[in-house]
Amino acid sequence: MKEIAKRVFDIEIESLRYVADAIDDEFSKVVQAILNASGKLIVIGIGKSGIIGKKIAATFASTGTPSFFLHPGEAFHGDLGMVGANDMVILISYSGETDEVLKLIPFLTWNKNTIIGITGNPNSTVAKNSHYHLNINIKSEACPLALAPTSSTTAALVMGDALAVALMEWRQFQQEDFARFHPGGSLGRKLLIRVKDLMRTDNLPFINENSSFTELLLRMSEGRLGMVIVGDAGHVKGIITDGDLRRALLRNPDTSKLIITQMMTATPVFIEEDEFINQAEQVMMDKKITTVLVGSATNRDITGIYQIYNQ
Repeated sequence: MKEIAKRVFDIEIESLRYVADAIDDEFSKVVQAILNASGKLIVIGIGKSGIIGKKIAATFASTGTPSFFLHPGEAFHGDLGMVGANDMVILISYSGETDEVLKLIPFLTWNKNTIIGITGNPNSTVAKNSHYHLNINIKSEACPLALAPTSSTTAALVMGDALAVALMEWRQFQQEDFARFHPGGSLGRKLLIRVKDLMRTDNLPFINENSSFTELLLRMSEGRLGMVIVGDAGHVKGIITDGDLRRALLRNPDTSKLIITQMMTATPVFIEEDEFINQAEQVMMDKKITTVLVGSATNRDITGIYQIYNQ
């Protein structure tokens, strides 16, 4: 079974290389046409090509190109009303002779839509009736009977991804743009939610610089943050983490001689509460820390604490 799996991967990888080698200036023309278009990008296909078309349309829509999938059967029974005169249409059909797709060409021509054909046959009806054609001709399907679309659907999928990525890079599509279309995902959360929305504000573990070692331990345990803050909310003098505590004990096991100001980090990292979570976490990763104080580094006052591993 493992050998079969490896054979399928090898066949499909070889097919993708074959399609990639055939990419020419037509691809660039398609990207430029989409960039210049004022309407939506509508993807049409049926069967396995339709399933691939749904994914391609979803990828376009989430990366800055307004797009949706239109089933040719539903289109032929009324949904063509969704196609505007300024819309571009991608027709996916490996043979280029899929009857349900061909039936839509007269309307698209009458409606003056720009047609992009994605087929494996440059001489097919779809290709000949398209303003632009992207060739996804493969050497062989991975199906041993050469019947089930395998390599051909993979090639169509990757061609769609290539278009989407090219458009993203041309438009300089950024993480923040992506997050706006994915507010429910983890990336959307990090790019849209601010530190003040997730910081800890209650029971912050403050101690004063004259506290005893016992008071330090008790406050660190009560705070459940693995650290204490030396000072108060209006003026932070430093912090002591559990790591600072362990290192201090290794240097001097006699707890009666441990001094708060000698154990603390006098220059803790501060983050403004209006910073986005992804910006705060990038600072924390760069500095290899898991905790930041939320407030002003200039005034050394804080309103809360943010920790990566609590999220």
